[in-house]
Amino acid sequence: MEGFIYPNEAEVAWSVNIVIYTYITGLVAGAFVISSLYHVFGIRSLRPVARFSLIASLAFLMVAPLPLLFHAGHPERAAVNMLFTPNLTSAMAAFGFIWFGYLVLVIAEVLLVFRRDMVSYAKSSKGVLRWLYLALLLGIENPSEESFAANERVIRVLALLGIPGAMVLHGYVGFIFGAVKAMAWWSTPLMPVIFLLSAIVSGIALIMVLYTLLSILRGKGVDHPTVISLSRWLLGFLALDLTLEALEVVSMAYEGEESWEMISQLITRVIPVSYLGIQLGMGTLLPLVVLGVMAARGLKGRLSSTLASLSGFLVLVGVLAMRWNVIIGGQLLSKSLRGFTSYIPPLLGMEGLLISAVLLALPFAILGVSLYLLPPWLVEVAPEEERPAFRAIPGVRRGGLARQGVRFGR
Repeated sequence: MEGFIYPNEAEVAWSVNIVIYTYITGLVAGAFVISSLYHVFGIRSLRPVARFSLIASLAFLMVAPLPLLFHAGHPERAAVNMLFTPNLTSAMAAFGFIWFGYLVLVIAEVLLVFRRDMVSYAKSSKGVLRWLYLALLLGIENPSEESFAANERVIRVLALLGIPGAMVLHGYVGFIFGAVKAMAWWSTPLMPVIFLLSAIVSGIALIMVLYTLLSILRGKGVDHPTVISLSRWLLGFLALDLTLEALEVVSMAYEGEESWEMISQLITRVIPVSYLGIQLGMGTLLPLVVLGVMAARGLKGRLSSTLASLSGFLVLVGVLAMRWNVIIGGQLLSKSLRGFTSYIPPLLGMEGLLISAVLLALPFAILGVSLYLLPPWLVEVAPEEERPAFRAIPGVRRGGLARQGVRFGR
């Protein structure tokens, strides 16, 4: 500790679990935005990753409340009490209802998007897998083409509703911190917008990195135009995110309030490595320059996908550092504005690094199982007039995308 610290500020209350909690919810919102860009706005270049991003959003959404429940100390009790004794004045308690409503929406969209695939898998599978697919189909093994057409309309509506839902899901996380008046580093009206933009940035980067990596692991070629399209969306949102974050700091410096002297010391002396080095330098400026050069020179092919994926990985690290700097860094500054405390997360325990690492890895495990059950990959096949011996997929009719030489699945 350094300077004057109140006794209740000696220990950091919101620990690394809260950092992981805000990080995972941001990935949920960002990944869903990618899916909606195709299903709502019809951006064709994102079609190969539209269904994958939807599955990824669901996988991370299922884990989103766990860090918060572990932080509460008794996750089994906190989850039940939140439902039976709701506190509508608590922003964190409200997350349970927002999360549950958004979970229902995403699950409904996933079931409708993959309905035709599940019909095929139910007919070609046996045993437990067949019963699982039938359960997801609600027992309807042979839906009509009219119902599939109705599904497309409902999918569009759900994707449209999911956009403001994603904004609320993570925008309110920024509201939690921006509404804390006693924290000088948090109390700014730009905080919800900054959290929201960084969520979109991290979600786009996640989909870009995972899609490239999984395409290589599957032995399939990377769709370079799709990666380039993702990189350009990432470039635009990253530039906007950097602008707002810089505007926040510049406005604090220009106003010159009594808190600025300590905030400037927090940035330059207490957390310079994580803020200036990792968040700003490695996680924002470097990817911005690389993506900007790619867009300016019109790079294509394998080199562009490699550079874009590396930039996406750096962005993911930078957004995680941003969450750390805001949540942990804000608590290092004393409310007296006359001192700093320190925080070293423990390795073990409910608030330890080991639990946080497990919680961060859990969505990837769920995503792996989901990709096995519902492969979202777009497979290009030759049109019927170019392939004399076309082998139909069981349960999938030859209309629609199949007639155009496109199908999804295994």
